[in-house]
Amino acid sequence: MPAILSDRDRQKLDDGDDRTFYRSPRFVTHADDGFLDRLTELYAEVSEPGDRVFDAMSSWVSFLPAYDYEQVVGHGLNEEELAANDRLDEYFVQNFNHDQSLPLDTDESDLLCCALSVQYLQYPADVFAEFGRVLAPDGTAVVSFTNRMFPTKAVRGWRQRSMDKRAALVEQYFEAGGFAETTRVTDQPETDPFYAVVGSHPE
Repeated sequence: MPAILSDRDRQKLDDGDDRTFYRSPRFVTHADDGFLDRLTELYAEVSEPGDRVFDAMSSWVSFLPAYDYEQVVGHGLNEEELAANDRLDEYFVQNFNHDQSLPLDTDESDLLCCALSVQYLQYPADVFAEFGRVLAPDGTAVVSFTNRMFPTKAVRGWRQRSMDKRAALVEQYFEAGGFAETTRVTDQPETDPFYAVVGSHPE
């Protein structure tokens, strides 16, 4: 499995335990309304009612369209936030920087979401390989981000890059995870730039 990030790239300004940093819930959104509306539109474009959804690195809101999904499974680092998310049918708490193995079945999800959080992954190739494993054969993964972050918790390899180079980095994550192809989506709906990389199921 290619590393993608070097040891230096994986460094964070705050190298303390992530669970401690996220211990207190933050009931806020991490992008403006224009970004969030565009994200919901994108989810609507690539999914349909009845799909099974995995919302990785989620919180108290998932930004999903008002579809009647078969199941929505969430993951995050703060249980209070996840418990407050009324779109989740179930959830689990796990630190991907300590354990990259997902407690989900192979081909379990039709839509995999990772919004506004990819910048915190220290071992993205391993995480994306697991994303590919749990995605159904005709499934879609959407990884979205903007220029906001917790700078002390974002990896150095992310902080040092421009937005376009961050998008290219996420495309490398998908490639390292074995995904067949990716599409980059960019927009400027309001103040926050909208970036997403959409990946199809691995070959």
